[in-house]
Amino acid sequence: MKIFSAAQIRACDAYTIHAANMNSADLMERAAARCVDWITERFPRDTLFVILCGSGNNGGDGLAITRMLHNLGYSVKAFLLRLTAELSEDCRINYERLHGIDSNLVSIMQPETFITDIPENIIVLDALLGTGLNRPASGWVAAFIEQINELPNRKIAIDIPSGLPADSVPGKGAAIIRASDTLSFQFYKRTFFHTETGGLAGNIHILDIGLNETFINGTHTQYHAVDEEVIEGIYKPRTQFSHKGTYGNVLMIGGSYGKIGAITLSSKAALHAGAGLVTALVPECGYNILQTAAAEVMCLTSGVKHIEEIQDWEKYKAIGIGPGLGTETATAKAFAAFIDECKMPIVIDADGLNLLAKQNELLGKIPPNSILTPHPKEFTRLFGESIDSMMQLEHARTQAMRYNIFIVLKGHYTAIVTPEGDCWYNLTGNAGMATGGTGDVLTGIITGLLAQGYESHDAAILGVYLHGLAGDIAAAELSQEALVAGDIIAQLGKAFLSIAK
Repeated sequence: MKIFSAAQIRACDAYTIHAANMNSADLMERAAARCVDWITERFPRDTLFVILCGSGNNGGDGLAITRMLHNLGYSVKAFLLRLTAELSEDCRINYERLHGIDSNLVSIMQPETFITDIPENIIVLDALLGTGLNRPASGWVAAFIEQINELPNRKIAIDIPSGLPADSVPGKGAAIIRASDTLSFQFYKRTFFHTETGGLAGNIHILDIGLNETFINGTHTQYHAVDEEVIEGIYKPRTQFSHKGTYGNVLMIGGSYGKIGAITLSSKAALHAGAGLVTALVPECGYNILQTAAAEVMCLTSGVKHIEEIQDWEKYKAIGIGPGLGTETATAKAFAAFIDECKMPIVIDADGLNLLAKQNELLGKIPPNSILTPHPKEFTRLFGESIDSMMQLEHARTQAMRYNIFIVLKGHYTAIVTPEGDCWYNLTGNAGMATGGTGDVLTGIITGLLAQGYESHDAAILGVYLHGLAGDIAAAELSQEALVAGDIIAQLGKAFLSIAK
């Protein structure tokens, strides 16, 4: 699914209105109707609603929703805040429609007035400020938002929480409605996916309001959400007359004293991701551990405490390096020699990334289309500080284009950044995956997919999606609290079955 900027969404609205020979109030009516459908499917007729409306088009949405809910027999009251001297045209139309039905359905709130004593059972719908917001809320509006946030009532945002920009992370202390749910029209907004702002939107529900498909398909964006349709276009079922050689030979490199578990997890994940053969190169101290814990994985040893210079890497179809590797001097030397010689795309994680950060000159030698999988702190060690998570992602886009690599920037919505500067936000996964070893599992999954012939672009996107989906299945069965990295490997089979339908 494409992710459009606020300006592109406005252009899409305008194109839809022109192409369908309709007016903007008709499109507003359609959007309001989709919200009412969502609401009536979830809340019984005796539910009480207060709808907070601004003087722009988001407020017009709220007024239209008020009218429709009233007509369906719900108890509902709109409060219209005079944020500007004049109402937008569509807001005015919907105010007059609502007022014409019953003037008691809407109250106009003058500046510096507030709502008090809303019973906790009343649901608050937020339609104060929409995607047209071009500066932080201030003064009365900011105080009003903060007062609403103090209420214990459930809050549902219409299109976007008021005060939240669509395309940038606001500064600390910005007044933004904290919603339990957001009913977003047609598209995700980028701020839904970032640490500083995503939690303010609560659960995201995308409502199809029938925007023009010709415009959507023909308009370029570098931002996308990885949904089921994207995965259906990537996944390749196995062919009937195939054998283990068909699905590639993986080399996983890593492990050090006390950290053999990391490379064991990666190696097992590569197998469960479908690789035909997996070999792990570990220090001698890991031989018995790996042979015992992963019977299907072949094992090579090198050195007592570290990986010595890597030999015969050319015979492998895919290589993952870094989990538990350590950063000792001899390991750093062997790693640098390997990067100098290797010409095939590789997956680099964990201590592989730390070694790159310590030997920054190696960044320019990484084979084209390799995949780096840093979490935010690893990314910072590699490429420097950023002022917020969205700027960090923009920095990742710059680095991916500069070095012709893929960067998988891990987080709640892990982002896959391509050498072309495209960004794919992954929608699977949960907070239970915030536990040691899950990144090692992801490294193994992506490497296993590379071995099967997936190009780096598809291996990264499909690998992250499967990783999160398996984590979701595990959390549903075990709870987020009890989930451990090995549970993700155990549920990869169900994840594959889910996408193979």
